[in-house]
Amino acid sequence: MDKITVSDARRVEAVGRSVRLQGWVRTRRDSKGGFSFIELNDGSCQGNVQVVAPGELPNYEAVVKHLHTGASVSIDGEVKASPAKGQATEVHATHVELLGDADPETYQLQKKGHSMEFLRGIAHLRPRTNTFGAVARLRNQISKSIHDFFQERGFLYVHTPIITASDCEGAGELFRVTTIDPDAPPKAEGKVDYTKDFFGKPAFLTVSGQLQAETFACGLGKVYTFGPTFRAENSNTPRHLAEFWMVEPEMAFFDLTDNMDLAEAFIKRIIADALARCPEDMKFFQERIDKDLLTRLEGVMKTPFRRLPYTEAVDILLASGKAWEYPVAWGKDLQSEHERYLAEQHFKCPVILYDYPRTLKPFYMRCNDDGKTVRAMDVLVPGVGEIIGGSQREERLEILEGRMREQGLHPEGYQWYLDLRRYGTVPHAGFGLGLERTVLFLSGMGNIRDVIPFPRTPGSAEF
Repeated sequence: MDKITVSDARRVEAVGRSVRLQGWVRTRRDSKGGFSFIELNDGSCQGNVQVVAPGELPNYEAVVKHLHTGASVSIDGEVKASPAKGQATEVHATHVELLGDADPETYQLQKKGHSMEFLRGIAHLRPRTNTFGAVARLRNQISKSIHDFFQERGFLYVHTPIITASDCEGAGELFRVTTIDPDAPPKAEGKVDYTKDFFGKPAFLTVSGQLQAETFACGLGKVYTFGPTFRAENSNTPRHLAEFWMVEPEMAFFDLTDNMDLAEAFIKRIIADALARCPEDMKFFQERIDKDLLTRLEGVMKTPFRRLPYTEAVDILLASGKAWEYPVAWGKDLQSEHERYLAEQHFKCPVILYDYPRTLKPFYMRCNDDGKTVRAMDVLVPGVGEIIGGSQREERLEILEGRMREQGLHPEGYQWYLDLRRYGTVPHAGFGLGLERTVLFLSGMGNIRDVIPFPRTPGSAEF
């Protein structure tokens, strides 16, 4: 007897095999003919396998007829071709063992139709639902595609620090890491004395591994980092999290055009893999979450991305005649409504904007000769807006130091970073893609809190 998954048991190739299945009961219904139908799921796929439990089982009356939704069971039986429509196989049980019951009076998933907001409050149970099982499998596939894409292209996977003393973005939205007692902090000249702290200086949870990844790119060529990042931004929108996952490739000897080419190929590969390897889950998202999902994704995968400067995008928005919630003007950051208009209505395809005003972007982005813009790029996709942000990095020492001072940073604290420009500096570029926004894009889900296992947001750090 083989222990197999529900996914394997649903394949016609399994017919005739004696198997053991272990999972959770989705439903049970009893037939007047003296047997029961059990819908079983183990998380290996979207669909269930139907188990036919005959009344001749020794524990039929005592156990099988009292199985509740959510109960865990171990079932032995034979896989047979199913006479019912919509399923290739079913399992005829020879043994049913109850492993763990689920009290129908208190089990919170006993009924269907719960709101997403309700399910966020039981994040420890929501993976058992169809929606969140599909999200988890899609998230897993996207993560695998990320590694496959870069590994096949000769990138090295590097692990950048989660604790850092550097603010990559310069926005100051950092979580502090400290061992100082908040009730009795050491003081020097009336201020907290961080020389007495664990690291001897202020330390924070990272908002990006980019700066550290650059050090490896400037010695090893092409690298990427993929891990958790943190931002203490007091935002409760459906697009923001305090803890999220980022993939950040950095490439020596790349310019902005190389960067755009890589980003476009990257997005298309992720979509292609999801459609090919998660067909049942993607069909579920299409039917239950977003009716236009598959058409949109196939369009993105097959259509060349439109590339244009930020300045041209602003002109298009100003000429659109639309009443924007956030006014459009050159020098202002584009909001989601602007980004989505460009991708969904004006161009009707993914868009890469580049050459943003220098006042909008961090110090490390390469300055253009016009003195007003930098070699930044944002990739905009229908349904989400910005999904990738990146740039060609500033490789000229004097200009980089000037940009730091321009943004109120002290070059003395970044000597290790500036050394990359002192010793064998090269043109290089990179970008960042948020995993959660990518899952939103590929699933059609409406809230970023529903595509990460345990969302961390202002006022919420449950589970």
